[in-house]
Formats: sequence, structure tokens, C-alpha cells
Amino acid sequence: MSRLPPDVASGRVMRAMIFSGPANPLEATELPAPEPRRGELRLDVRACAVCRTDLHIVDGDLGDPKLPLVLGHQIVGSVNAVGEGASRFSVGDRVGVPWLGWTDGTCRFCRSGRENLCDLARFTGYQIDGGFAEQTVADERYCFSIPDSYSDVEAAPLLCAGLIGYRSLVLAGDAERLGLYGFGASAHIVVQVARWQGRRVFAFTRPDDEDGQRFALSLGAEWAGSSTEAPPEELDAAIIFAAVGELVPLSLAAVAKGGVVVCAGIHMSDIPSFPYELLWGERTLRSVTNLTRHDGVEFMHLVPQVPVRTVSREFRLEEANEALQHMRAGDLRGAAVLKLV
Repeated sequence: MSRLPPDVASGRVMRAMIFSGPANPLEATELPAPEPRRGELRLDVRACAVCRTDLHIVDGDLGDPKLPLVLGHQIVGSVNAVGEGASRFSVGDRVGVPWLGWTDGTCRFCRSGRENLCDLARFTGYQIDGGFAEQTVADERYCFSIPDSYSDVEAAPLLCAGLIGYRSLVLAGDAERLGLYGFGASAHIVVQVARWQGRRVFAFTRPDDEDGQRFALSLGAEWAGSSTEAPPEELDAAIIFAAVGELVPLSLAAVAKGGVVVCAGIHMSDIPSFPYELLWGERTLRSVTNLTRHDGVEFMHLVPQVPVRTVSREFRLEEANEALQHMRAGDLRGAAVLKLV
């Protein structure tokens, strides 16, 4: 038997924002409240950060989402029901739900500690309904405890912007001079971790984004300028957060021999052809794919030590389309978060 609270009755409904397909705005509606299956938790969603991946789904850049779909994969919620066999969390616990929602656990990638590459993986807010709703369910194995020192709104961006940024930083190696291309939700977290680690950070924004450059400097970057500019000195590594393929040759030209360029997005526009000379000198170009549960545990342990400070603009659930539009326009500083409680 599932350990469900006595007030749950069939027919109970919740508010949700539904995605029905590309080019359609999210629609406010009511849905039946979900029931947790074996190994799952049901959560009252307290906050859910909005990610550029949500925008890629809405704009049709990522194909084959579950339809209709509840978007949202940076979920902070409190457990209100525990499905049969679930034992990691109890009713009332606060947990975070990330993008990676399920893996098969048996493929060669999962067995070698690379579950982020599982061919059968399922993702929150893509194949699994997410957090743009009052309630959601999640496999408890892929939920994280959240540091008590963070409010719901402060914690939500950590669950993807922070996690993917952290994995990207790890893949950048021990670079002392680090370039961040695209200074949005991920970069505003990564710059703080990188500075805490003793790295020097150089921030690159759109050419006309002087506010973004000031924002980067306020968080510890020692230089901020246009993505079309060369940095004042060679970089040891660069992370590209903007979904702009043209930044690949620019960043390769900015890193020194032996340097690393990490493409952090799930989607990027086509990379233009570039001369082999930009890659030569044992430079490395690599991508980041999803995250692992180990990344999440390690990062959640790290953030209070820095401590990471997240900057967010709050929106109501029914303002999800507005939040997405602000992200599309690039006029957010830090993250956008839907606040439900």
C-alpha cells in the first residue's frame, strides 16, 4: 500500500501550465492530481526555476516531447505522499528534482558511472511531467536533499543552472583563466564557484549588454566584455552557455594551447566551419550531456561552503509564458523562478 495522506481523494485537481506543441503558448488549466507509483514521491511544488531548455522545448528546438506536457525541471517541493517501496524521504521533507528523471541502471553507460549518457534516460519536464504545476511526482532515486540555508526560490536555480554549470566547470579541468560565454542563470552561479576555487574569470556577453557585464563584475569576474572581443589575455578554458554555434571558433581562438572549450547547452545553433589551426595545439572541444546523481550530491554539499548566492526574478505560475518571453529576450539577470508557495 502507498503511504498516502487521508485527505487525498480521487478527482482532486491541481493548477498547471500545459504545453501542447511548438508555437503554442502554455495554457493554464486544471489536471487530476498525480498519484505516486512504486518508488515515487508526490510533491507539493513550492518553486520551479525556468530553464533555457524549457524554451528550447517550447520553440521546437528539442523534438519529441511528451504531449501534452507539464514543463519544468528545477523543482523544489515538499513531500506529501510516498509511494510503495520509497524510503529515502518522508512526508514533509523538502527535496529538489532535476532534469535527469530516470535511467535504466543496466546499460554500459549506467554500469560505468555515466548514467547521464543512458540511451533510455527519461527527463523531467520533457518525457516526465515537471514542475509548472501545483503538484508533481518524481522517482525518489533522482531527488536531492537541499541545504537548509536556501529558500525555495534561492534553491530552484541550483537544480539545473547550477548543476549543469558545475559539471561544465569540472570538465574544464584545473584552468586558472576561465572564460564564460553567455552570462545567464548558469554563469552567474559558476562564476561564484570558480572564484571560490581561486580561478580568474572572464565574462563574455552580447555586444550591447553592458548591464550583464556589470552584473558579471559584481559577482567576481575580473573582466567582462562582448563575445566578439578577444580577452585581455589567453584563457586556459572556456565554457559556452549561450546556444550560439558561432561562439565555438571564437572561444577556441581565445584559449591557449592545451586549452579546453566546453559546450554546456543541450541545444546549439550550427557551428560554422573554422580552420584547423584553431583546434591545433592540443586544444579540446567537448560537450556536456545531462548530469549524474553524483554531480547533484557533490554540488549540494559544495554550495553552502562557497556560499553560492542565486539571483532570481519571481513569477507566478500563471506568468510562465511571460517568464519564457523574458528569457527569449535575454533581459533577465540571473534566473527566472515560478513561485507557487
